[in-house]
Amino acid sequence: MSEKEKEVGKELTTQERSLKLALAAAETAAENRGREILVLDMQGQTCLFDYFVIITGTSRKQLHAISEEIDHVLEDDLGDKRLGIEGYRESRWILLDYGSIIIHIFEEDLREFYQLENLWATASHVDLTGVVPEGQRYGAQQKSSQ
Repeated sequence: MSEKEKEVGKELTTQERSLKLALAAAETAAENRGREILVLDMQGQTCLFDYFVIITGTSRKQLHAISEEIDHVLEDDLGDKRLGIEGYRESRWILLDYGSIIIHIFEEDLREFYQLENLWATASHVDLTGVVPEGQRYGAQQKSSQ
């Protein structure tokens, strides 16, 4: 493992590594103007993966940019390998599969339709303080309209 993958001289556990990848994806989405960014801790919900990262984009071009930048950061900077990608050509819902984390990048209307955050409502929300600006986090739009 590289120095980036070690904390205080020890290798990261699988769960720590998964969280690091999920937070890096969320931060990268924010840097690319993603909105309504949410990381769900799925460890108590399923044994298939550890985290969902859910992001809303405003255009096909933006969804592509977010997915490509997340790939760059997770693969090139953090040494992980994407296992699969779905929906890139259609660009309304792009799914990136990294094994322990699944990243969903939605157009706004499809996110509202599928409401994954409600489907998995019992999953814990990961605190994104210091990772994603408050105005880009899930729920920020509802708070600002009140």
